[in-house]
Amino acid sequence: MMILNRFASAFAAFLVLGGVSSPVLAAPVKNVVLVHGAFVDGSGWKPVHDILIKHGYNVSILQHPMTSLEDDVAATKRLLDRQQGPVLLVGHSYGGSVITQVGTDPRVAGLVYIAAHMPDTGESGVSNKAKTPGASKAIAPTPDGFLFIDPARFHEDFAADLPREQAEFMARSQMPTALRAMSTPIVNPAWKLKPSWMLVSTEDKIIHPELQRMYAARAHSHKVEVKGSHAVYVSHPKEVAALIEEAAKHAGD
Repeated sequence: MMILNRFASAFAAFLVLGGVSSPVLAAPVKNVVLVHGAFVDGSGWKPVHDILIKHGYNVSILQHPMTSLEDDVAATKRLLDRQQGPVLLVGHSYGGSVITQVGTDPRVAGLVYIAAHMPDTGESGVSNKAKTPGASKAIAPTPDGFLFIDPARFHEDFAADLPREQAEFMARSQMPTALRAMSTPIVNPAWKLKPSWMLVSTEDKIIHPELQRMYAARAHSHKVEVKGSHAVYVSHPKEVAALIEEAAKHAGD
């Protein structure tokens, strides 16, 4: 028996030291960081959060200031520092630009884009929207350089598949986003280095669905399409959570 125990210990050490690839490296990623987009805060992620928590994931929701891309990247890194083990970054809308910039961090195993921007080097969400504009005409700047959606159009343009009362609350509680945050060009996009997944929201009036499809094709992302508004992460949490879980299972492959 002692000989068998010694053999088992030696074999385990052989695996750890690299004799063969350890199966632990291919284990599903269990840490998920959810990054909200422009005009909203992290509370909209609650339906997705609840599903992922129920399925055993460690979920953190970023509350970033949207005052500049640099500030939002710093806030994301601050949250990454608190994670134990590899992380899956999930971004909605402008949050896609944030995870594109910060996702080169070695702790990040994969990237999930939910109706999100996915800029290349030298691009921003603003520059790409100028080439392929969404249907909404309700976004306007404030005198001090922040973008705001006309509350009267918020339901129709941002969250048409949510109950009107819920969309109206989101409109009244929206977080203006600095134009400079959304127009800062990306440097060294993470999707060129890490595996990525994209959920295209086919009824999106903020980020044109064709722009979302272009992003996914260019990055060779695993893509799914859902008939939903820009607020698809709120209106279709099961589909969004399913894509995140699929990414978590394969990000380490």
